[in-house]
Amino acid sequence: MANFDLPPAVAYFLNQARALLFAPGSHFSVTSLAASLAIAVVFVAWQRHRRGRPIHLRAILRALFPRRILTSPSAFTDLGYLFFHVFLAGLLFGWATISYQFLTNGIIGALAAAFGQPAPTALPAWLARAVITVMLFLAYELGYWLNHYLSHRVPFLWEFHRVHHTATVLTPVTNFRVHPVYTFVFVNILAIATATANGFGNYMFGETAYQYALSDTNIILVIFIHTYVHLQHTELWIPLSGALGRVFMSPAHHQLHHSTNPAHFNKNMGSCLALWDWMFGTLYVPSQEPEKLSFGVDPNDASVHTVTGAYLDPFVRAAHVVRNALPKQAPAPSASAQ
Repeated sequence: MANFDLPPAVAYFLNQARALLFAPGSHFSVTSLAASLAIAVVFVAWQRHRRGRPIHLRAILRALFPRRILTSPSAFTDLGYLFFHVFLAGLLFGWATISYQFLTNGIIGALAAAFGQPAPTALPAWLARAVITVMLFLAYELGYWLNHYLSHRVPFLWEFHRVHHTATVLTPVTNFRVHPVYTFVFVNILAIATATANGFGNYMFGETAYQYALSDTNIILVIFIHTYVHLQHTELWIPLSGALGRVFMSPAHHQLHHSTNPAHFNKNMGSCLALWDWMFGTLYVPSQEPEKLSFGVDPNDASVHTVTGAYLDPFVRAAHVVRNALPKQAPAPSASAQ
């Protein structure tokens, strides 16, 4: 049988699509999407049963895929963001990411210089791996929260993050609705946070300990991706309240984060956990009953769903922020005043 060599561009696109859809640790894998869909179907069916309404597949599908969302310009724009970030962003920005391994080695070296060479741990290998897995997951969550907090609180960064908040409807694809500058800042903050945890963990154990992972993605994060992370960018109200709502970031938590209600602004910055929000005072726990929400920082501006509005306008607005922040020069004295 003859071997066919695909053109490099075609091979690249196919590999990217395969990694996106079929890698076990992908943030948008077929398995995670299917698992989230199954959970959503069960939840809607249970809600209908609880209210004494008949359970029909057609009614469930209408609830999960309303025409209002499927035909929204915002939803179509999200597909364009997905294409850009999956197929193009890596080519443009992959070189600019701080080296995770370089930082890890630097932290281990600094700790060894300050406190001496560590002795290898007596813990079983599986326990060391479990501990480093938890440490890296918590560091990921802290890095995610910190980046998200800064993106809302620093005006310059907000101009790039606000792109995500221009979505007027929420679907799992909305997760890709982010500006490249936001992505650049995000991946570097994550690299610093997780490398710091990895460096401390490996120094603590006195030897290299590898996290439990699927295709380089922390196994705990993979579990969350397969349960409810996709559902956070939907309009299906699945809340966690009480003690659970202070630990886990339910879909309703994140829908409140996207809300146009000022009471919800700058709340619920976490990804999977609400712990950091609870600790730092940015938590808004949802109620069991759905709140009436609307989304989109510019809901009546159609330009936010265009290439110019999505990728170029944030640079213009960020430049205005910088210009307004610069000290104003006093006007030169007039000739009559001299």
